[in-house]
Amino acid sequence: MSTHTGRLTKPAPATAKVSLGSRLASGVSGGIVRVFLLLVGLFWLVPTIGLLLSSLRKPEDMSASGWWKVFTEPAQLTVDSYQRLLENGDITDSLVNTMLITVPATVLVVVIGSLAGYAFAWMEFPGRDWWFLGVVGLLVVPVQVALIPIAELFGSIGIFGSIIGVVLFHVGFGLPFAVFLLRNFFAEIPRELLEAARLDGAGELRLFVRVVMPLGGPAIASLGIFQFLWVWNDMLVALVFSDSGSQPITVALQTQVRQFGNNIDVLAPGAFISMVIPLAVFFAFQRQFVSGVMAGAVK
Repeated sequence: MSTHTGRLTKPAPATAKVSLGSRLASGVSGGIVRVFLLLVGLFWLVPTIGLLLSSLRKPEDMSASGWWKVFTEPAQLTVDSYQRLLENGDITDSLVNTMLITVPATVLVVVIGSLAGYAFAWMEFPGRDWWFLGVVGLLVVPVQVALIPIAELFGSIGIFGSIIGVVLFHVGFGLPFAVFLLRNFFAEIPRELLEAARLDGAGELRLFVRVVMPLGGPAIASLGIFQFLWVWNDMLVALVFSDSGSQPITVALQTQVRQFGNNIDVLAPGAFISMVIPLAVFFAFQRQFVSGVMAGAVK
């Protein structure tokens, strides 16, 4: 009588069912989405490319056909418009005014916001939390609410219509966001690191300069980009608080638009220069911008 010994076999693992949505998501997460995003990016750059090519054409060519005509007639490209732009005193003076407004407004907001953010994060003083809530509340105050009262204040002290008045307005409205962003970033610095520096004899100012500022580089860079772009592209505040001698490039171009038929050769290169400078600043600090925003928003 023979006996048969059977081997115990493990049951085959059950395959998990994959939903239709998961299959579609995994299918489009590769090359198709990348190609689609690339096409969207190229489509988004079409106005910029068109503005660049228009700035390199003669006025008669711009009046006769669209900017895409240069692809079939590349001989239309010329730098004469930029030469005439440099000879236009209104545009060149407005570019200088824009730098005189944007750079101080950005530097002051970064410096004052950094000091205030450090104070709210690591210094003890009466009413600290209430003061910080007040700063956060200022984030929701629209610019339009303060235009008339501050215009009257600047007029009474004699700075209305000057570059100083425009700079002070931008600094005042840029500080709430600066303090909010940098306070959140500085609060993530390990307390042990600051205490070790204090044990080594570092005072508050030295601690801020030698420890906090180097660690806060990404957040400070992102704040500088935010402020620079906002001030450079602003036209509402400049229209109210500047005059003909202190107007930035945005107001100068708006004034030139009124005479569009006579200076079309100035508008295109002026608009492109006004756009390419903040773009260059953004791409120069792109990595610091992304890391600073993420670090300041997530705790």
